[in-house]
Amino acid sequence: MERKQLESAAVSYPYLRGLFALPLGVIWILTGLSNLEWGPFGHTWVFFGSALVALAAYLPITRYYEDNYGRVTPKTRQERAVLGTSLAVLVMIGGPILVQELELPVNGLGAAWALVVLAYYALTVGLKAHHLVIWGSLLVASLLPVWGDPATSNSINVAFLAIGGAAIATGIFDHRLLVQTLGSSRDLNLENSNVGA
Repeated sequence: MERKQLESAAVSYPYLRGLFALPLGVIWILTGLSNLEWGPFGHTWVFFGSALVALAAYLPITRYYEDNYGRVTPKTRQERAVLGTSLAVLVMIGGPILVQELELPVNGLGAAWALVVLAYYALTVGLKAHHLVIWGSLLVASLLPVWGDPATSNSINVAFLAIGGAAIATGIFDHRLLVQTLGSSRDLNLENSNVGA
């Protein structure tokens, strides 16, 4: 891989480690299933046990990325972009509250998450086709006026399931893009592997 390609890939690397999205997606799905009291997830201990297993997956995922691709320190500009996106958490909190207060028949949680994730990718690595398809679909579906009264419907729990599925799908495609961009980890020389991007 040439230096310019490596520098370009290093900029994207911290944001395309898609395997990190898998446990997060599982936790979103577990939350929805638990709230719906679906099958064994009606028991609180099943939810917490399953969530702990999902969280424990972060350790081998971290090790996999560090062992196979090293570490990259993002530039200040990108850190500011992430901070700006973090502030968008207000959208995730305010969106569902506004929808409920105005009694709109849309899914505020799904729409808010879709907007925030799209903004995150736009500010970090740039929107890729799979980001637009996955999160754009969630945004459109969330804004359809079919969700009923937000105070009485299960739209929040359905949003948990949809967000979890979208996170998992995005994670798989992000990881695939990372592997395509950097190539096989066996082809890389990772001596002094903390790269400033």
